[in-house]
Amino acid sequence: MDWQLLGLSFIAVFLSELGDKSQLAAIALGGSSKHPRAVFLGTAAALLLASFLGVSIGEGVAEVFPTRLVKAIAAIGFAIMGLRLLWPSGEEATEE
Repeated sequence: MDWQLLGLSFIAVFLSELGDKSQLAAIALGGSSKHPRAVFLGTAAALLLASFLGVSIGEGVAEVFPTRLVKAIAAIGFAIMGLRLLWPSGEEATEE
């Protein structure tokens, strides 16, 4: 097992999940439920399934397309998301 990759994956997912919508949903469900263990198990299972799907799809895409192309598409996608966050759309700009 590649322990460095395991640690890097853990840190990347852990930091990206802090404060996101799924964590806020888990806080709300845990706070309003009499069974926080069930909320924990449900949210943990959902994160595991989402991660499994991402890894499986990523592995399949990597077999079909060259790694360089997949990385380029991912980089462009993240750049577009970042730019959209920096510049509000016309609707949001008029609300301020």
